[in-house]
Amino acid sequence: MAYVITQRCCNDASCVAECPVDCIRPRPEDPQFATAEMLYIDPDTCIDCGACYEACPVDAIYAEEDLPAHLDGFRGINAGYFAKHPLQPDMSPPPPVRRLAKDLGTLRVAIVGTGPAACYAAEQLLSAGSVEVEMFDRLPAPWGLARYGVAPDHAQTRGVTEMFTAAFKRDALQMYLNTEIGTHLTHAELRDSVHAVIYAVGAPADRRLDIPGEDLPGSVSATEFVAWYNGNPEYADRVFDLSGERAVIVGNGNVALDIARVLTTDPDELARTDIADHALAALRNSAIREVVVVGRRGVLQAAYTAPEFRALGQLDGVDIVVEPDDLAVGEAGHAYLADPDAPYELGVKHRAAVEYAARPLRDGHKRIRFRYCLSPVEIVGDDSVRAVRYVHNELTGPAAAPTARPTGDTGALDSSLVVRAVGYRGEPVGDLPFDERRGVLPTVDGRVVGPAGAPVPGVYAAGWIKRGPRGVIGSNRADAAETVAAILDDFRAGALSAPVRDRAELSDLVRTRRPEVVDRTAWQAVDRAERAAGAAAGRPRVKLATVEELLATARRG
Repeated sequence: MAYVITQRCCNDASCVAECPVDCIRPRPEDPQFATAEMLYIDPDTCIDCGACYEACPVDAIYAEEDLPAHLDGFRGINAGYFAKHPLQPDMSPPPPVRRLAKDLGTLRVAIVGTGPAACYAAEQLLSAGSVEVEMFDRLPAPWGLARYGVAPDHAQTRGVTEMFTAAFKRDALQMYLNTEIGTHLTHAELRDSVHAVIYAVGAPADRRLDIPGEDLPGSVSATEFVAWYNGNPEYADRVFDLSGERAVIVGNGNVALDIARVLTTDPDELARTDIADHALAALRNSAIREVVVVGRRGVLQAAYTAPEFRALGQLDGVDIVVEPDDLAVGEAGHAYLADPDAPYELGVKHRAAVEYAARPLRDGHKRIRFRYCLSPVEIVGDDSVRAVRYVHNELTGPAAAPTARPTGDTGALDSSLVVRAVGYRGEPVGDLPFDERRGVLPTVDGRVVGPAGAPVPGVYAAGWIKRGPRGVIGSNRADAAETVAAILDDFRAGALSAPVRDRAELSDLVRTRRPEVVDRTAWQAVDRAERAAGAAAGRPRVKLATVEELLATARRG
């Protein structure tokens, strides 16, 4: 028997290093890893040892005999990857970890942000020897998108935070939550207090459609809607119009699928998750029966991942609708599907779409309907959204990256809620160099660089603010490793200036400027309270969704 990787895979790749027969692909060093939507186990090589199962932070790996029925299709998906990419095991030992020499002293690093990229960086720094890490977040709770971005029905994906919690018990790491760099401490003060600063602040802004009516009430960003249902205190007071029978989501990445599921899942099912209480109450009164997910290109270019798209078919009481006409991909599309260099997941997604198109509609079911090759041109309404006008597109050029050109054929979708989910972008950080076009801090190997390409001394980046908003949670591991390697190299080379404050002086400065700081001990009190409330209600946790609640609980200890 073999082990099988399934839908929840986060591409963390912890399992790869643990496999004694090197049968998990792609590895971080493989060219396919950058675009892979999940990892795969070769069933013919797996020796059923279970090392990968123990290493997985999100419980995505099952012994074949324990595979739940709704995940059974992943047997063939794992095997199919190796039919396309035959395994060539590499049994050479991994290179030894280069720990810092003791005579270098203690490396001190500040990390701005506490999301997955920040946490992977902290974890890797702590494993490098004598290193002290200070983590800062403007919110009173840590984990960034792992807490406030992952959909509530994907609780196992949040399991990565348990791994970080276990790794961060040492005093070598301190947290300063509810503290904003640039407000409570200047960037210069932080930079002077440590050897190096890593900015892992994500991509908090949303990309706009730039069409008429986009700012009408009822037209909202995925950023605010996702943060609202996940209990982010900066968005807890939002109110959304769920009174119509149809919602339209513009964009078809995984975030769009998350929102579609939340809008169509039975609220009694959501009540068993850690969805914010205010969102659950609103969804219980929702009239939405259909969610239309709109993409400007075709079924082969959809941005969602294969595991998430396939999983939609398991929703109770929800029909997934794909129009048969959208499956006509043309000669170029069929050639792309047959191309041995095309992503393996392409065929998985296309087969799922074919299956959905063949399914009958069932009376009484809600629907998630996919529409391809459409571009919104106007959001229509007087005082609020009434409809979305769109134009049909035709695709020209190579199927791997075609251009969507409007045909002139138009239509409209009635809707009282339009959610734009067309991507995120980073925002400028203090006076650091910023790439306006890409929405990132410009970097080379994780070092922030100026216009002439010279590194900004002691300043680094990780995660979406470094590479742009792409990849899943585990993608940040390799990203952070590159940045950490640059810091360690620079410290060894004597390229980092010594801090002007010691650790105690930095702590005193923070607490003077921000008396309401939430440290690790205070956060643990919040965590215990949320878990206890969840246990009483049969849920993973009940999130505290306002700053006042979070701070009051933190103070009680």
